[in-house]
Amino acid sequence: MTADRKLFTLVCILIGMSIILSYTLTPYTTILFGVSEFHFVIRQAIFGFMGIFIIFGLSQLDPDKWLKPIGFTLFFGSLILMIAMPFLPESIVSAVGGAKRWIKIGPVSLAPVEFFKVGFVYFLAWSFSRKLGHHANMGLSNEFKRFLPYAVVFVAAMFIIAFLQKDIGQVVVLGATLLFMLIFAGSSFRFFLAILGGIFTAITLFILTAEHRILRIKSWWSIAQNSVLGLLPDSMADKLRVPVEVEPYQIGNSLNAIHNGGFFGTGLADGTFKLGFLSEVHTDFVLAGLAEEFGFVGVFLVVFIFMWMLQRIFKVANRVDDTSLYLFSIGIGLVLAFSFLVNAYGISGITPIKGLAVPFLSYGGSSMLGASFGVGMVLMASKKADMS
Repeated sequence: MTADRKLFTLVCILIGMSIILSYTLTPYTTILFGVSEFHFVIRQAIFGFMGIFIIFGLSQLDPDKWLKPIGFTLFFGSLILMIAMPFLPESIVSAVGGAKRWIKIGPVSLAPVEFFKVGFVYFLAWSFSRKLGHHANMGLSNEFKRFLPYAVVFVAAMFIIAFLQKDIGQVVVLGATLLFMLIFAGSSFRFFLAILGGIFTAITLFILTAEHRILRIKSWWSIAQNSVLGLLPDSMADKLRVPVEVEPYQIGNSLNAIHNGGFFGTGLADGTFKLGFLSEVHTDFVLAGLAEEFGFVGVFLVVFIFMWMLQRIFKVANRVDDTSLYLFSIGIGLVLAFSFLVNAYGISGITPIKGLAVPFLSYGGSSMLGASFGVGMVLMASKKADMS
């Protein structure tokens, strides 16, 4: 069988959109950094074509022979790099805000965590297909015992990502992916709720242990509180209301950009808020930039293509007979979906901003190549599925 051509085409369309946005949204950024007006679009085009090459190349391979070694190489290779990064000199590792997340490879920097996500999903899929799942008369304690080895791996990885790399956004995505993969692997609902409670508690404690994360929560709540507290009695609302101690600069400008775009947008390259008001409009706030220049219609088109891509990924999962391929395809779809949702909710003020890229749309080589490996491996798996 051949790989799913529709999935490949949809990803190529998103990559093409990202290249266009990397040019139209960066006029101020190029001046700020003193680079050519084509600096970002050229780099994104290079990474985009590299991503397409990776996806196409992986789709030609035999999943029975290649999926396992590629999956474990991504998992262990990126995990080792993330462990080593805090101890490497800044000539090799880029440090931003005290966090070492990027390894310098010549003129570019790559974030191992983007590749780790794909490897982590494969590790879970391979492991869950062999050992996990709920069986009749199995107690909750027995489910915990079977899950314990994976919990140790997850906690260790999340410690590296959350505390050493200070990237809570990736923890949220991977934690949510783990939770739902447990359900698809056959775990009981009460076990799912128990793990959900544990992860929620851990994330809450992590947020409360750092002042800058508390300030970020307050910044978000200062915008979101009016729409939420209006539904509550005044006595209760007054207790939950916080003063605007932190100017919600990025969120406010993001919402203004979305509002300014209206239904049809201001037009290609005619946006205003990319001119210094949104400092990361081509990366974390690419959806806000898209909304301003292409309006609701443009955002709807992107969401439609993205959802169609996810539908093809989940269709691959539904059509394969191998349990590990089924769980892997589900996991990659979940990672892409949660990454999109966390970003979209953040730029619209529904949740705090987490600094996550929109897969295949935001500027950045690491996100592009990591997502390409994930989709390429799903396409490899699709060769064992009847997609007609």
